Amino acid sequence: MERFDPKGNAVMFETKKAILFDLDGTLIDSAPDLASALNATMKALGRMPYSEETVRGWVGNGARVLVTRALSGSREITEGPDEKALKEALAIFMEAYRERICERTLLYPDVRETLKSLKKRGFTMAVVTNKPSLFVKPILEKLAIAEFFALTLGGDDLPRKKPDPMPLLSACERLETRVEETVMVGDSSNDIVAAKRAGMQSVGVTYGYNYGEEIAKQHPDAVVERFGEIAELFHG
Repeated sequence: MERFDPKGNAVMFETKKAILFDLDGTLIDSAPDLASALNATMKALGRMPYSEETVRGWVGNGARVLVTRALSGSREITEGPDEKALKEALAIFMEAYRERICERTLLYPDVRETLKSLKKRGFTMAVVTNKPSLFVKPILEKLAIAEFFALTLGGDDLPRKKPDPMPLLSACERLETRVEETVMVGDSSNDIVAAKRAGMQSVGVTYGYNYGEEIAKQHPDAVVERFGEIAELFHG
């Protein structure tokens, strides 16, 4: 018999063993620190700063794309900067972000409690993000959630990033779980598209950084408004 959560979502994750989570916009709100680091970069280059709201619309494809968007002034990059200029700006940004890595970054509501519950129920969990890997573990440790994850994959750990399915498939291989036993949870089209291409079911959260678009338009298998609702979708 089909089961439903209190919001009417079908509880379709009856036989899952592993859950992959995006980081920025899903587990953490990192936009304030990313915007601060990006504007420090712009200042160093003699350019005008951007509002935090603008930067929120640019997050999700990794540091290189974020910096490219800042240099071009648009999310839709029609013509990027030359490689030398981008390399210089990216180096400044990486150092600026390292210095600000968790000044104003926060967990979204219910994240720690939900992860604790899922781990106690026996689910294996991993972080699969486009964020550069050198920042991932320090953030998880500073926010006291590192203990819940058996694996972390950053955006530079593999040749391709989300929305390519490679990171999700690699995570399954490393966790020794089948795609059919795994679910991807994320806030953006990158996460949902990557899951579809991997043949994996997915959950979309509505509160993240999906470029101003409703995550439901990507047709994930379930949509939640609060992180805590995720636990209700899983049987176990």
